[in-house]
Amino acid sequence: MDGHPVAYSRRVITELMVPSYANFGGKVHGGTLMSLMDKLAYVCASKHAGNYCVTVSVDNVQFLQPVEVGEVVSLMGSVNYVGRKSLVVGIKVTAENLQEGMSKHTNTCYFTMVAKGADGKTATVPPLVLESEEEVRRFCSALQRRRIREEGVAFMNHYKSSFTNDEAELNLLSDERCVLAIRPE
Repeated sequence: MDGHPVAYSRRVITELMVPSYANFGGKVHGGTLMSLMDKLAYVCASKHAGNYCVTVSVDNVQFLQPVEVGEVVSLMGSVNYVGRKSLVVGIKVTAENLQEGMSKHTNTCYFTMVAKGADGKTATVPPLVLESEEEVRRFCSALQRRRIREEGVAFMNHYKSSFTNDEAELNLLSDERCVLAIRPE
């Protein structure tokens, strides 16, 4: 199976933020931005895979700065990593105030997508052809995020399976904003 370079599936979506996108605080709703990011991740992943793709997870969603109604948002997406059946699409979001000529970085996140064949089963995706040092760095960063996520899941599974409501756990809660209505066993 021949691969595709990163540029093959790189895409940009640009959209004006209109009043109907506002939340109760008057800023653009985070869910609106997430929906746009998910659409872009689908486009990038499906272009690379040549198949329908579905979102499996989203990593590092942080809203760094608010997006205002009237700003023009640009979402830049590229496939950063491919496995046998999955892809990681990196998305960078910027918002521009056209009157002031100011642009700001508002989000960066990573969508893990899985390719599906016409039969609905997972499909093999073409390799990713890395043509620059930056593309190699992004590929390796995706591998590291996966390793960290797997270690975190294993840690939490072990923690949940061996949890005991004892003095050690009470010490963990000592500086937290909670009131215990139960006592350790």
